[in-house]
Amino acid sequence: QVSRQVPVRVFAGRPFLMGVGLKNTKQRLPSFSVEVEDLVEDKPLEKRCYFLKLPSGRRQQTSYRHRLARRGAYRFTGFRISTKFPFSLFRKWRDVDLGGELVVFPELAPVAPWQRSAQANAGDQTFPRAGRTGDVHGIREFRPGDAARDIHWRKSAIDGRLMVREREDESRRRALLVVDNARPPGAAEDSRDDPSFERAVSLAASLAAHYVALGFAVGLSMRGAAIPVAPGSAQLDRLLRALALVGWAEADVTLPLPSGPIFGFRIGRDGVRPLQA
Repeated sequence: QVSRQVPVRVFAGRPFLMGVGLKNTKQRLPSFSVEVEDLVEDKPLEKRCYFLKLPSGRRQQTSYRHRLARRGAYRFTGFRISTKFPFSLFRKWRDVDLGGELVVFPELAPVAPWQRSAQANAGDQTFPRAGRTGDVHGIREFRPGDAARDIHWRKSAIDGRLMVREREDESRRRALLVVDNARPPGAAEDSRDDPSFERAVSLAASLAAHYVALGFAVGLSMRGAAIPVAPGSAQLDRLLRALALVGWAEADVTLPLPSGPIFGFRIGRDGVRPLQA
C-alpha cells in the first residue's frame, strides 16, 4: 500500500519535499529493494524513493526532493512500484492508481523598497484606521470572522442582511491587489507562456505575502474573479491559489475596482503602480 503526503505550500522555482509512504501488507514475508515513483498525468516523474527492506506488516516513510518551474495545478495519477530483487538482472514493475493534485504557487520575488514603504508614506495619512476600539468608520456587510458584537441590528433589519460596524483601525490595515489579466492581441494560449504576465503574477503573490505578514487584511481583484479583503494565513493561501490558477480573460470582462479609497496596487503586464480609486 502506497500513500502520498503533499506539502502545504509549494512555490514555483523552489525545491520541495514530497512525502511517500509504503506499507508491506504481507503477514510474514518482508519486501526488499522496492522503488516508488510518482506518476504525473500517467508519466513517471523520474524521482524515485528507495526502500531497502520493508518488514511484514510495517509501514515506512520517506520523501523525494523536486522542483517545478511553472505555477499551476499538477495532477498526480498514481505510482509506479518496481524492484530488481533478487538478482538485479531485470526490473519488475506495476502501476498503482492514486489520484491527487498539487497546486504550485507563483514564484516569490523581492518586493521593491517603494512597494514596502508605500503604505507607511501614504496609506497611514490617507485612510482612517479601523479596529475593535476605534470610532465607527462606516457600515459594511458581515464577513466570516467578524465579531457578533459589531453587528448593526437596525441596519441589518432594514437591508435584510447582516451588516457590521467598521471601526477606524481596521480600515488602515487593508490592502487590495488589482491584477489585470486581460489577454493582449496575439498572446500565447497559455498565459504562463507570457513572461510579462508571469512577472506580474509573481509580483502580486510577493506583495500578498509581504502585506499579510505585516498584519494587513488583503484582497484580490482580477477579471472574472475577486477575493474579498481579509487577514490571516488562510487568506494568503486563498490569494496564492487564485494567482496560481489565473489565466487570460477577454478584455471585455470587467475588472472590479474599489468604489472608495483603499491602499493597494494595480499590477499588469506593463508593471505596477499605486492603486488610484
